[in-house]
Amino acid sequence: MSSSVDRLIPYQPLDLQDPADLVSAIRQRRGGELINLDRMLLHSAPLARGWNSFLGEVRSNLALPYLLRELAMCGVAVLNQADYEFLHHSPLFVKAGGRQEQVEALKTIGHLDQHPLPQDLFSPLEEDVIHLTIQMTRSIQVDRTLMKRLLDQLGNTQLVELVGVIATYNMVSRFLVALEVTPDHS
Repeated sequence: MSSSVDRLIPYQPLDLQDPADLVSAIRQRRGGELINLDRMLLHSAPLARGWNSFLGEVRSNLALPYLLRELAMCGVAVLNQADYEFLHHSPLFVKAGGRQEQVEALKTIGHLDQHPLPQDLFSPLEEDVIHLTIQMTRSIQVDRTLMKRLLDQLGNTQLVELVGVIATYNMVSRFLVALEVTPDHS
């Protein structure tokens, strides 16, 4: 990862003001601050505007339980080595009801063939979410039996949303990794 000194594309300044409506909307969604992800996105106002709207909906307005959303987001982050994403979402997973030992176990999901998930650490539904995250992220093709099991547990809307969350956060992690977006305040 490059340092801020040799960054290919610099972040926009923390005190960026323009375009005012967009910067204001992003600051409002973020609780007043621009994070490094926003500062990179703001090189393209159309991309930043669409991202803010779309990710705002994905983060806040889905029927899919918050815990399952954050579990999937953390899984994608680990699989794609997007440390920035994991640092942002693992505390949210805990806040949603996840446990710190689950966070630690998630760090190993890229190696489940060598290190299976500890037994009884995740519910059967959570394990299925993890396996869907792995399949969608690694091989793209998804086992139909797994999908049927998830459909039985979640129903149409929440399964579509879960697939959408995993797809969305694969997009996010690829953006973060390619542009070497670093954790905030580092």
